[in-house]
Amino acid sequence: MIEPKLTFFCKLTVELGPIREMGQGRAGKRRIIPIIGGTVEGPEIRGKILNVGADWQTIFADGVAELDTRYAFETDDGAVIEIQNFGYRHGPADVIAAVGRGEDVDPSSYYMRTQARLETGDPRYAWINRTLFVGTGGRQKSSVVVDLFAVE
Repeated sequence: MIEPKLTFFCKLTVELGPIREMGQGRAGKRRIIPIIGGTVEGPEIRGKILNVGADWQTIFADGVAELDTRYAFETDDGAVIEIQNFGYRHGPADVIAAVGRGEDVDPSSYYMRTQARLETGDPRYAWINRTLFVGTGGRQKSSVVVDLFAVE
């Protein structure tokens, strides 16, 4: 078998609206975080994140945050691309508390990884419909930054 190779695709800087706390759900504390804009920058792609979508999070009793996002971006050349991104964020309690307060925390001090599925009807980007992506991320005060890598 061949070992997968990761190729940098883009940096997503995802602007967030205020957190909407839902309270305790069946699996843990639930909240919705609106996605209100942002940018997409990569070697072969640039664009803006649209004001549509959200991150539906579940915070489990052990502090692990399950991230479940769905939103879209428009490339500078007019393609609309949907992204569904699922992942986990966890780390030492004091670090995660600082992240929750919106403090500037070094992303290497906690774990934030995602798996992304992208889809478009634009033939110029049809290859993304059949490519797997993984991401590494970090939470900032009012945004999330995710570096997406194509799995070759």
